Amino acid sequence: MKKLLFSLLALAPISLFAQSNNWKLDNSHASVKFTVSHLAISEVEGKFKTFEGDFVATKPDFTDAQINFSVDVNSVDTDSEGRDKHLKGDDFFATDKYPKMTFKSTSFKKVNGKEYALEGNLTIRDVTKKVKFKVTGGSSIKDPWGNNRAGFKATTTIDRTQFNVSGGRPAVGADVEIVLNLEFVQAKA
Repeated sequence: MKKLLFSLLALAPISLFAQSNNWKLDNSHASVKFTVSHLAISEVEGKFKTFEGDFVATKPDFTDAQINFSVDVNSVDTDSEGRDKHLKGDDFFATDKYPKMTFKSTSFKKVNGKEYALEGNLTIRDVTKKVKFKVTGGSSIKDPWGNNRAGFKATTTIDRTQFNVSGGRPAVGADVEIVLNLEFVQAKA
């Protein structure tokens, strides 16, 4: 029996054993964007240019994923230098004191097909709250260079005032829509 098992292992593709359960964000194929209303008549869009993320999953459908994500709040970009400076100040993000936003998952569950529900703890400034993301995707492929990749789109809406990001009221709306487009690469063992 032991000899048969060794023979089967010897015939298995090397790539089967060359992968880990760790996935790292490919920043060149990812984005972190947000939208907030202005004067209740239009919307302002922005993004963060610097962020990082990873997850660990042992199941092929990723339902046991443990996800960590952080954003450098100083990288905020709304195509307006003056507005970006204001957002970094004490009225909004207070980046001198709180330079990062972080997210740590508590669950990642399949809802239907390629739809998932992601829950976790989001920290902005000095406040941590549980948030829920609607996630679509979860497909994985082997790219032309031999890397395993997985892609997801995650969306949620938060009330920024609950995170002590309360500047700009009433001109700037409280609800902020967050959209993450993410592509991860599986680490090689």
